Amino acid sequence: MHHYDTFYHDPQFWVAISFVIFALLVGRTAWAKITSMLDARGARIQFELDEAKRLRAEAEAMMVRARAEREAAVLESAAMIERARAEAERLAAAAHAEAEAAARRRERMAMDRIAAAEASAVTEVRNAAAEIATTAVREVIALRHDAASDALLIDAAIGNLPTAFRAA
Repeated sequence: MHHYDTFYHDPQFWVAISFVIFALLVGRTAWAKITSMLDARGARIQFELDEAKRLRAEAEAMMVRARAEREAAVLESAAMIERARAEAERLAAAAHAEAEAAARRRERMAMDRIAAAEASAVTEVRNAAAEIATTAVREVIALRHDAASDALLIDAAIGNLPTAFRAA
């Protein structure tokens, strides 16, 4: 072992000083790099947190919009169902009214046909009765009247002409 007069002549002292200086320089540089890396990482984490908050807010807004749209769609579908129900009821009522009107028209047409058939039958019966009566009167007149009775009837008719013209 060597013995030195002063401590600064001792190489161990200078090695220790050099080591401390080296450790301070390396430590300061390392500390700056570590802190800058930690700051960058903290900034990145903060950015990611902010981005996550923004995305969450967007997602919540989208969820609120989706709920509102769903509720609007439910209300619209209920309104559409109600309109369709009302339209179906209106169409059913219109069809019912049209069917009743058609039935009344058919009934009226049938009644008109029946009335026409009755009138035709009555006319035919009257014509047949008039024909029978005419034939019967001809036969009765042919049997009971002769030329002298015809002359009396003609004279009576001619005598009544002035009275008939005045009445008219």
